[in-house]
Amino acid sequence: MTQPFCFRFRVRYNECDAQQVVFNARYGDYVDIAMTEFMRALGRDYNQLLAQGLDNQVVKLTTEWQSSARFDDVLDIFVSLTHMGNTSFTLEADIRHADEGRAVARSEAVYVMMTTEPFAKTPVPNDLRELLQAGAPGVVIDQSGCA
Repeated sequence: MTQPFCFRFRVRYNECDAQQVVFNARYGDYVDIAMTEFMRALGRDYNQLLAQGLDNQVVKLTTEWQSSARFDDVLDIFVSLTHMGNTSFTLEADIRHADEGRAVARSEAVYVMMTTEPFAKTPVPNDLRELLQAGAPGVVIDQSGCA
C-alpha cells in the first residue's frame, strides 16, 4: 500500500524547550508547513487560491501527543484527507519519528473555504475537491537535509 503524502524535516534547536523536547506550540507550525507543502504537491499553492479570490482558513486544530521529539530528530508528517464537506475539509497530520517509526503526535485541522472580499464561506471548488480527495500518495517533500 502506498503511503500518504509525507513532509520530512529535522527538528531545530530553537524549537525545543527547557525540558529539551519540542515545545508544544511548535507542532502547530509543523502542521501548518506540512499542510502548505501538501497543497503545493496537489498543484494548488496558496498564491493560486488567493489569485482566485479564495482562502482556506483553519477553524479548528487539535493535537494529541504520543511521545516526545528532540533536537536533531528527523520527523515525518503524513497528511491525508479525513473529511470533505461542502464549505470545509479536514486534514489529518500523523507525525512520526522518521528513523524509529514511533508515533510522536497526531493533529487534525479543519479548514473552511472563504472568499477574500468580502470574507464569507463559499463551497470548496470542484477542482480542489477532486485534488484533495485524490491526495498525493507516495509524494515525499524532504527538508531534513538527509540524503
